Amino acid sequence: MVEGPGQAMSCMPSTGTDRRALLRGATALLLGSLAAAPLARRVLAQENPLPSWNDSAAKSAILDFVATATDEGNSGFVPIADRIATFDQDGTLWVEQPIYGQAIFAIDRVKEMAADHPEWKTTEPYATILSGDEKALAAFSEKDWEQVIGATHAGMTVEDFNQVAADWAATAKNPHFDRLYTQSVYQPMIEVLDLLRANDFRTYIVSGGGQAFIRSYAEDVYGIPPEQVIGTTFETAYSYGSDGEPRLTKVAKLQLNNNDAGKPQDINLFIGKRPAIAFGNSTGDQQMLEWANAGARAHLAVLIYHDDAEREYAYGPAGGLPDTHVGTLTEALMDE
Repeated sequence: MVEGPGQAMSCMPSTGTDRRALLRGATALLLGSLAAAPLARRVLAQENPLPSWNDSAAKSAILDFVATATDEGNSGFVPIADRIATFDQDGTLWVEQPIYGQAIFAIDRVKEMAADHPEWKTTEPYATILSGDEKALAAFSEKDWEQVIGATHAGMTVEDFNQVAADWAATAKNPHFDRLYTQSVYQPMIEVLDLLRANDFRTYIVSGGGQAFIRSYAEDVYGIPPEQVIGTTFETAYSYGSDGEPRLTKVAKLQLNNNDAGKPQDINLFIGKRPAIAFGNSTGDQQMLEWANAGARAHLAVLIYHDDAEREYAYGPAGGLPDTHVGTLTEALMDE
């Protein structure tokens, strides 16, 4: 975490070519098949390319992957044009507990817009938000959030929405850490992004969160430009303003749900290539990780496992940790 507590990690040893390493403390389970290879020259461009990572099987797996993928003499070599890396955002690049960042943004928007919508005081799911009932809020379904996000994001031009979202990101704080949400990012993952880009990988965010919301800050926070953000999208309407200029306006109608199987489907739609390496932390990332991990060349799938309740949050329910229903990581996915 940027400016946050340090990272203390240990891991189980990996065996054979099936790279498996379970890290403890802001942790990750890495899965993939790699041919053995010496570290490539560019991987070691700095003395320690992943300084926040303990020396472990997990760190070695990432470095070995990069070395293999960039070694033209290795059968696992990945040409530069095919060096695609995909990252989930919530719970993978930044903190998702106790509730997703975009959900907080939508809640804040409901409160801001409530004066213009008196009917929301007695209409669900808005009434629950305005009541401040956190327990009821935690029980919201995906459909509830779809309704709230649709209502609070719709009616604005895409430019106006981007500005509203950017303004929120510049001031909104995670109350647990008393830091901006945009500062509540995982330093080890920022280092991985930098390492991959230094070795000619294109890094993409592939999130169940809103595509436009993430695009408003992704370049500043992660160094990932808007065109390399794939997320859940709502439709837009083409029209003309009073000045006759064309505009796109957001509509409260779901267009693409970028979760579960939607992730590899949308990667194919927007990128047209299978990722060589993918990072996720929940069942919503399962199919993206599976698809990346089935590649013919060097490939690696990385599953983040949160088990540090003191410095961040501990949740699963894999490994007997609490099931928060946010960023759910099941025992079945851990086993896989």
